[in-house]
Amino acid sequence: MSSRVRVLRKQNRLSLEALAARVGVTKSYLSKVERGLSDPSISTALKLAHALNVDVGRLFSDEVEPELVTVVRAGERTPMGGATGPGTTRYEGIATGLPGKRMVPFMMHPPLRPAEAPFKSHAGEEFLFVHDGSAELEFPERTVALAAGDSVYFNAALPHRCRSTGAAPARILVVIHDDPAGPGDHVPTLP
Repeated sequence: MSSRVRVLRKQNRLSLEALAARVGVTKSYLSKVERGLSDPSISTALKLAHALNVDVGRLFSDEVEPELVTVVRAGERTPMGGATGPGTTRYEGIATGLPGKRMVPFMMHPPLRPAEAPFKSHAGEEFLFVHDGSAELEFPERTVALAAGDSVYFNAALPHRCRSTGAAPARILVVIHDDPAGPGDHVPTLP
């Protein structure tokens, strides 16, 4: 149970102090529970489960949390975004079943001849890895040519857009990260 409480607390982006306050115990006591030095009473376990938004059984289960490890096979990616057809970028979600994540990974297939796409920007950082094909990542004052195996890491607040430049649309792994200021903030969904 000890490591389970710690993992669930971190998934909920709660500090030790914040969870202790929600449960009505001291920070020191909760630290002992997380380190396996103390076992909570049934009453405290029920309060912990409520504060962590889980069934109390999950606190005591020996099963591996399915959302702690998510494997998505190539054919199981989730289509994202509504735009389809020539000239539009296609997105495929990779870890869509994992709640509370701080990184948003997905595959991007930028079009060969995009309609004049607007520049996009968002909070956080972005990482692109060209898995297959070639592409151009365009910023207002700079264009970066990318080939298979190339990667780029940048501040996502910079306006940016991407297009394929080869014979077929490129396949690009994109990871967006945003370090939220608080537990209510979430990472962006798509650039």
